[in-house]
Amino acid sequence: MQSLAQIAADVQQNWPLYVSMPFVAAAIGYVTKIVAIRMMFEPLDFVGLQTKIFGYRVFGWQGIVPRKAAVMATIACDTMTSKLLKPEDVFGRLDPDRVAREIEKPLLEAVDQITRQVAAIYSPGLWEAAPERLKQLIVDRVKGEAPGMVRQIMVDIKKNIGSVFDLKDMVVSSLLRDRRLLNRIFLEAGRGEFQFIRNSGLYFGFAIGLVQAVTWALTHNIWVMPLFGLFTGWFTDWMALKMVFNPKHPKKYLFGLFEWQGLFLKRRMEVSAEYGRLIAAEVVTPRNILDAVLKGPLSDRLFDMVQRQVQKMVDEQAGIAKPFVVFTVGSAKYTEMKRVVAQEMMKRLPDTMKHVEDYAGKAMDLENLLATKMKDLSVEEYEALLRPAFQQDEWILIAVGAALGFLVGEMQVLMMEMLAK
Repeated sequence: MQSLAQIAADVQQNWPLYVSMPFVAAAIGYVTKIVAIRMMFEPLDFVGLQTKIFGYRVFGWQGIVPRKAAVMATIACDTMTSKLLKPEDVFGRLDPDRVAREIEKPLLEAVDQITRQVAAIYSPGLWEAAPERLKQLIVDRVKGEAPGMVRQIMVDIKKNIGSVFDLKDMVVSSLLRDRRLLNRIFLEAGRGEFQFIRNSGLYFGFAIGLVQAVTWALTHNIWVMPLFGLFTGWFTDWMALKMVFNPKHPKKYLFGLFEWQGLFLKRRMEVSAEYGRLIAAEVVTPRNILDAVLKGPLSDRLFDMVQRQVQKMVDEQAGIAKPFVVFTVGSAKYTEMKRVVAQEMMKRLPDTMKHVEDYAGKAMDLENLLATKMKDLSVEEYEALLRPAFQQDEWILIAVGAALGFLVGEMQVLMMEMLAK
């Protein structure tokens, strides 16, 4: 241990080194945070060698969120579909009559084409021989009933929404299909938290650097630099993550002079609004919802609904002429004709239903619905929205921060040795 006079002389002689220590430590804290955040989300695909050791690909990297996309999407979806959004919330706000009015024009055009097409196929001679006025009369009768059929289909969907719409499958499929979108949800909803984590490295690092300077002055041990660098990288990562989520409720420190609450929990109102906007604008959109109903894993049940309504409409329009129609085309062909009409309706529904997207977006108002329901979540449920992004392989991020800090400390030692020569 040096005397106070020796320490003072050393500090006076090497003051640039001592002044630089807290700034270098602050830089270590800041840079390791930036690296940690980027490692959470980038790259989207694995870069490096595929060789695994103990189950880990150690010669390369893939962002934690993209690599764990299936787990992340499922966790986010579980919270969303169990606590925030139900299929009934999505369709319960749609008015069947309004839907029928919104798609009336494209629907009638499709019905006109389908009626003429099917009639020409299954009764070509009779249809071609019929006067144009009679053809138009038949088409107009079918078109007149089409809006009512759509209304009834919408009523059936609302009554049996669970059998035709898989909300969880739609959400998970959307997030897995677009990993950039999954990244954006975590990054934008947690923008304030990531900014705090990055900046905290400066403050914590600077404070640790002051201790490092004192320790170096007292010991001049070459291990001070790398070990303090390691500690700075590790501690600043660990502490920043802790402060984002803890404590769950406001708590006073330093004899009541300082109050802190986990930043993610403190920003609940702001995060709720942003999360609701993102999910409503990017995931649970009218287009995605309609596509999930029309093309999703349960779309065959929707086809059954459409087929029932088409058969009912065709039978009603055939009326007293039904025996004659059946006699003309045959019962098998008559049944087949109704099935083909239903198939053609299903083919054209995606394009037809695009006209209802604007109305559906306003009627569902999912952005405000999600933001409102998020405010009713318990602290644990709310935390689960963002916490999974940090929990997955969190220790790797902290370890990388520590390793980078150690390397910077070694570089400090090398620079001091070069200056001494």
